Amino acid sequence: MELEGNFKTILDEISPYVTLVAVSKTKPDSLILDAYNLGQKDFGENRVQDMKGKAQRLPKDIRWHMIGRIQTNKIKDFISYVHLVHGVDRLKVLSSINNEAKKINRVIDVLIQVHIAKEETKTGFSFHELEEVFSNENQNKFKNIRIRGLMGMATFTENQNEIRKEFSMLKKTFENIKKAINEPHFDILSMGMSGDFQIAIREGSTMVRIGTLLFGKRNI
Repeated sequence: MELEGNFKTILDEISPYVTLVAVSKTKPDSLILDAYNLGQKDFGENRVQDMKGKAQRLPKDIRWHMIGRIQTNKIKDFISYVHLVHGVDRLKVLSSINNEAKKINRVIDVLIQVHIAKEETKTGFSFHELEEVFSNENQNKFKNIRIRGLMGMATFTENQNEIRKEFSMLKKTFENIKKAINEPHFDILSMGMSGDFQIAIREGSTMVRIGTLLFGKRNI
């Protein structure tokens, strides 16, 4: 079975301390269930409606990760069951997640997206904007959010040195923030996808998001 072979190959390449998020967007329930039955529990979706339907239909112990760009008007549709929100790229999103979480008395785990790539099409806070994100004022204001770490996507390039430098810069930033805020729950550095996860792990990633290498290119 192709999926089982892919799964074992990927697990052999990542450390036990690195979380694998299986990017299941566009994938049918049957394929997700196959991965689940192999032991995979973390799945990433980028469309709220798709994730909502899958969360209703599939096993309740699956941990659903919202990995798409966040639209503030859609937050209420995933706030009750989401495990981790990736890609928080502006303060407005942090505020909206906090407000919706407060309504249902949940504390939501999130990752702050940092813009590390050369492409302007990729989003995220700039390095100098992070100071405001982690200011005492915002930390005190967002009581229903727990910032678990940082995430970033490297430039889409064949230049592995460029990718390595971008991941290395994010790792240093992560360590600096961790030291400054002194919060034990700030422990996730999400870097690396199908094309560059090996480099990301070498540079200190603790979470990788892999779709094509795991599931292949089959879509619904």
